[in-house]
Formats: sequence, structure tokens, C-alpha cells
Amino acid sequence: MQFIDQAEIEVQAGDGGDGMVAFRREKYVPAGGPSGGNGGRGGSVILVADPNLQTLLDFRFQPVIKAEHGAKGGPNNRTGASGADRWVRVPCGTVVHNAQTGEILGDLTHKEDQLLVARGGQGGLGNAHFLSNRNRAPHQFTKGKPGEHVRLRLELKLIAEVGIVGLPNAGKSTLISVLSSARPKIADYPFTTLQPNLGVVPHPLGDGVVFADIPGLIEGAHLGVGLGHEFLRHVERTRVLIHLVDGTAADPVKDYQTIQQELQAYGHGLTEKPQILVLNKIDALTPQEIAERCQRLSAAAGSSVLAISAIAKQGLDPLLQRVWEQLSLERQPAGAGEFGLAAGKSVH
Repeated sequence: MQFIDQAEIEVQAGDGGDGMVAFRREKYVPAGGPSGGNGGRGGSVILVADPNLQTLLDFRFQPVIKAEHGAKGGPNNRTGASGADRWVRVPCGTVVHNAQTGEILGDLTHKEDQLLVARGGQGGLGNAHFLSNRNRAPHQFTKGKPGEHVRLRLELKLIAEVGIVGLPNAGKSTLISVLSSARPKIADYPFTTLQPNLGVVPHPLGDGVVFADIPGLIEGAHLGVGLGHEFLRHVERTRVLIHLVDGTAADPVKDYQTIQQELQAYGHGLTEKPQILVLNKIDALTPQEIAERCQRLSAAAGSSVLAISAIAKQGLDPLLQRVWEQLSLERQPAGAGEFGLAAGKSVH
């Protein structure tokens, strides 16, 4: 499935139906009188969050969404039928912007969250509405009001509690594949992961925690180099970051600093999120090399470093234990614990 996390669409609510001009002319109703009914309300466009959707791909093929118009009023004071509302399902985590003003209209994060994005037009008035002592045979009516028309920009931010960041080929996709049932496509070249991957990792308490593997950054990403910051929006909702560093790289400390600089350049509070610093691919290193690299990373980050091998499934239990501990802290209400984490620092 192609992953699409941004889309622009036009939504058009239905117009209200026109009022009607009509008079009663039954044989045994000598007074007669106006009997034109009001027009029906136009249908509205409403977005609904659906946990079964994972992408905005459908909107690439349906850029214009319209609701039904209201029907014209009828004789004998009959109101026209209202236009059917248009219910549009979007993935949970969709942020809705007005594409023209940039205003955020809503954030659909939970199942069945709803957002009215275009209101249907009000129906017009029939001539029966204008009957008065001074005007016994009114011919006035009003037209239905047009429905709202707006251009929307949809932006999907994955809802995951744990985000995995690191340079290309740090082993993020491998890690998420061994921790969960996710099966990302993995190969030995830069920018392997061209879309975020989600995996559900079983929690000791029985529920599942969603992990997100974020495509690799490179130096200069904030300037548009490589994949740029196209996918970092998916980290914004996470509670904890796993910063994965390739232990076989020429300079793991420089790699760590590169990612920190890119997170800082992106902003949105990413460097303030608690990070768990992890040295990966230790199966390819000697014990002395592991100790030396961990010591250098720890000194640079000011925190402890976990050593793992995702492909050999070494050191994964201590990593998950650290994740569960940090998530339990982050889920506590404000003031319930000491969070004292400096910006850009990893979890001790």
C-alpha cells in the first residue's frame, strides 16, 4: 500500500432548496391562500476518524467531495427534502487545515471523532411564510442559501507512543520488525524506508504499544537534503524516542549529534521528548569496541547507552524494559513524579 500522509481536497456542502410559490385551489376551499412550502436544507460535509484507515491515498483520486442539495419546497406547505449529509472517513491522527488561511480546523485523533467542515445551505422560504393581513396572496419566495465551499489540507500524523529515529541504515526497520509483527521492506542502501512503518509491541500488562519507525534523516535534512523533514511530523505525537545509532559507523558520536541537530532544527518540541539512546549492531563488534563506543556516546549525550543487536535479537529485553518504565512516567499526571529531563538529553 502506498503511504500518503498529505492531501488537498475541496469540499462543497449542498445548497438549500428554493422556496415555492403555490396557492390552494381546491373546489371546497373558497378562501384558498398561499401554500408554497420551504426548501430543504442542503447536506453538510463531515469528517469522521476511522482506525481502519492508515493513509490519505483515497483523496488523491477523489479531490472534490460534495454533499446533496436540498429539494425545492412543495405545494400544500410541504417542505422540500433535506440533502443527505456526506460522511467522509479519514485515518485517526488526521489534522485538518484550511488550505487558504492555514487555520487548523480540527485534529481527529480518536475513533469516531467528527468534524463539520462545510455546512449545508439553509432552505429558502415559500410564499406561505409571507402571508399577512396586508398581503393575502403573496408571491414572494426566497432562494436557498448556497452551501459552504472550502479547500482543505489534510495532514496525517501517525499516532504512536514510541518513535524510532536515526540515520539511514541504523537498523530502525530491523528493530521494529523483531519487536513487533511489522514487516517493513529492508535493503542495504540509504533511504531504504521511504514511508513510516507501524508495529504493535505487546506490553507486559497485556495491551499493545504502537512503535513507529521514522525514515532516516541525514545531515542537512532541515534544508531539504535527502528526504528532508517530510516524515518528522509523525514523531510529534510520540511520548518516547528511541535514538538508534549504528555501532559499526565510522563515528557513532557524530551520527548521534547529526540527528540531534536535525531534531533541533525541525523544532516542535522534539528535542524535549525523552530519548533512549541505543547502540545497535553489536554482533559485529568486539567487547572492547562495544565498551569504547558506549563510553564515547554516553559522554556526548550525558546519559547511559543501551547496547543491542536487532538482527541477532540481543539486548532487546532491557530496551523494552526501559521503554515501559519511561512510558509509565510519561503517562502519569503532571506533578505525579519527577520528570526533570533536560532538552536534548536522553533518559538515564
